Amino acid sequence: MDYARMRALAQDLGAYAEQLEGSWSVEIGPSGPILAMMCPSKRHEGAVRRICKQLDAQLLNTHPGYICANGPEIEHPAIGRMRRPDAVVIPEATLDEEGLAVDATQVLAAVEIVSPSNPSNDYDEKLADYPAMGIPHYMIVDPRTGTIQVHSEPCKGRYSSKEPYIFGDSVPFGPWTVETSEFRRYGKDG
Repeated sequence: MDYARMRALAQDLGAYAEQLEGSWSVEIGPSGPILAMMCPSKRHEGAVRRICKQLDAQLLNTHPGYICANGPEIEHPAIGRMRRPDAVVIPEATLDEEGLAVDATQVLAAVEIVSPSNPSNDYDEKLADYPAMGIPHYMIVDPRTGTIQVHSEPCKGRYSSKEPYIFGDSVPFGPWTVETSEFRRYGKDG
């Protein structure tokens, strides 16, 4: 199926999802459009917020005109993928452009916070999609285990570099650093 047809199906699914209870997300993965219920916890959203704030402060110096945004879709029509990362580093001007999704070639980094219900989406599917889309840096934050993976150097549809960290570390992420001492695990106090 060509990407234009998949995108039209994804838009139809999105319109359908607006009539459902709860919060839903539509993405285009390897098997086509996917409709998934989203139930991000406060700790999930807390990690997204902390990462966005930290990266925004550093982007002023490293990449003026770029922001760390929560929520815009990114797409790469040539490989038939459309994803909605938890956080993405993009030129701020892309949010004023016409259309529904940011061109993946403009994305410097993507961040996913692993949900308890579907970890394989971040560790398998998106770990394959993001380097294929040409996204230079990908961070997976896992509040289930208190671990972080930083992937970089996309080559032939895969990341050739993977660095592991734990909550509490100062995590190098491309030209930036993410302090994780305030990140919280699911179901754990403190």
